[in-house]
Amino acid sequence: MTVDLRGRSLLSLVEETPEEIRSLLDLAAELKAAKRAGTEERRLVGRSVALIFEKTSTRTRSAFEVAAADQGAHTTFLDPKSTQIGHKESIKDTARVLGRMYDAIQYRGAAQSTVEQLVRYAGVPVYNGLTDEWHPTQMLADALTMAEHCDKPWSQISYAYLGDARNNTGHSLLLLGAKLGMDVRVGAPAGLQPDPSVVALCQEVAETTGARVTITDDPLAAVSGVDFVHTDVWVSIGEPADAWGERIEQLMPFQVDADLMAATRNPAARFMHCLPALHDTDTAVGQELMDTHPELKDGLEVTDEVFESSASIVFDQAENRLHTIKALLVATLA
Repeated sequence: MTVDLRGRSLLSLVEETPEEIRSLLDLAAELKAAKRAGTEERRLVGRSVALIFEKTSTRTRSAFEVAAADQGAHTTFLDPKSTQIGHKESIKDTARVLGRMYDAIQYRGAAQSTVEQLVRYAGVPVYNGLTDEWHPTQMLADALTMAEHCDKPWSQISYAYLGDARNNTGHSLLLLGAKLGMDVRVGAPAGLQPDPSVVALCQEVAETTGARVTITDDPLAAVSGVDFVHTDVWVSIGEPADAWGERIEQLMPFQVDADLMAATRNPAARFMHCLPALHDTDTAVGQELMDTHPELKDGLEVTDEVFESSASIVFDQAENRLHTIKALLVATLA
């Protein structure tokens, strides 16, 4: 580690410097290599981490639990059904209890204000596993994955995010690119573009890092020449089911299909998705949507053809949730 992150929380990447982000990524790469070589050193023996999940999870929960176990730490999974959180006990009081029992807290839920309250009252590092506003742990995995699949320096890597860009993924990818001095584009229809305050923040950061920040409603312009194409589901966790019809109509031009990947004009361009993805009818939601919306082409935000292609690195990306979250735990707790 070239910077000291001991005792630090991770809420959004807004407070983290480019050097701190790169240091976490370097540590993640080292830990990944050590795990594969069987030489990993357990640096968190005796530590305990509380995992608060108000929203469901596969990758975030698995990554935190395996990362902690690999490093010798203990985790406790807490959800609304098995705790008093939000029912008989406020998050402020919960924070003051957990902070006396645990060395760190992970929170995955809706309000950014909740994770900020945890930081204010717990007195231990708090990690944002996802809120409606930001998804910083996902960004660490995305950055590591892009670095592994592109041998360019950060300042020469370009990527585009297509789809509903008002959500945590759209905002976080914009901020990640700005922080690391990258060429980051967002392609979304006018009504689904990032919050203007987030765009202004990222443009301000870009002035100091040399990043190029582009917001456009033209999907072809967004992907022209990029190294990576990102997307996410078109209706986020917690949104009403009846949002699908309007959202599909708005976003069909931004669906990642073979033609859009070809429009990058980069044979080495790779496809990325934070998952889960609605790319086939193997899920109840996917089957229902494709039955009721015949305009869909063998997938929603991404076609099955692209998802299953050699350009898709989504499972490398998913695995890297483990290694980057492990780096976060080691850097802040070891």
